[in-house]
Amino acid sequence: MTEPKSTGLDAEDSKLLVLARGAMARAGHGSGAAVRDSDGRTYAAGPVRLQTLSLTALQAAVAAALSSGAEGFEAALVVGGQLRDEGMAAVREVSPTARIVLADRTGAVYDIVEPVAPNLTGAHVPEGFDLDTESEVG
Repeated sequence: MTEPKSTGLDAEDSKLLVLARGAMARAGHGSGAAVRDSDGRTYAAGPVRLQTLSLTALQAAVAAALSSGAEGFEAALVVGGQLRDEGMAAVREVSPTARIVLADRTGAVYDIVEPVAPNLTGAHVPEGFDLDTESEVG
């Protein structure tokens, strides 16, 4: 497998890229994914396409990590996936602060989805809503 030219990723995310591309090649599909858990362990997977089970590559990588005892994620990388990948919701459910990198099949990064921390100072709180009581103030 040819390594991609400069991707702008740090060494740890570059490792995820190599693992995701490897999973894509092994699975013989057009996508692959890898995740790094909060302990630094990595998991990679390709998509699963059965009549009774269908998972995107990212969903499969998340499932592999969670079934191996991962409690959180630092980052995820998807090769050949889509912005609407259902696995992104799974990553966010487990770790809202995880970074998700999207790359094309050649390994070129085309998007990095950084988490957006909720602003609890009132900017996104409806007028007349009290955060402390989580109810409308009348």
